[in-house]
Amino acid sequence: MSSLASQIEAILYLKGKPLALAEIAEYANCDKETAEEALIQLINDYAHRDSALEVLETENGYSLQLRETFQDFMHRLIPAELGVGALRTLAAIALKGPLSQTDLVELRGSGAYQHVQELVQQGFVRKRRQPETRSFSLQVTAKFHQYFQLDQLPKQLELPFQKEQNPESDELDDFDETPEQFPEESPIE
Repeated sequence: MSSLASQIEAILYLKGKPLALAEIAEYANCDKETAEEALIQLINDYAHRDSALEVLETENGYSLQLRETFQDFMHRLIPAELGVGALRTLAAIALKGPLSQTDLVELRGSGAYQHVQELVQQGFVRKRRQPETRSFSLQVTAKFHQYFQLDQLPKQLELPFQKEQNPESDELDDFDETPEQFPEESPIE
């Protein structure tokens, strides 16, 4: 492997995100054609290695990343980093999903757009365009259930406000779910 290919490998590793060819050439201090030749050499070199890493061209540029076969391994070793807002948005999708992105934004505020993008990238939420509207349908993925180990919750776990599932609870008999009882809250971001 040439020294320029090694330099591009180091650039991709250190940046840790997809880079356009022009960015790679700028960081490597060479023209785009030379950078592309070295990049092709690097891609071919990784394709023939028995390595956990690979160099791929993505829609956002070229990236040095973990091979697909090791993704599950990575998710088990490295916990997802989600902020409070993203966690609240994820909880809303899990509790009310599948729901439209429009409904989610009404519930959570405009910050939900960024949260959804982050949650889709992390693999916790699936986003599909609804054919009848311009919005997207959002729902949690199998990774969400695995990551939060929902399958390990006890079967007898019941929520106290679900009277149908917990008929022994008499303390909620007079509870009336009228909208007046719930003050309108401003969306939390």
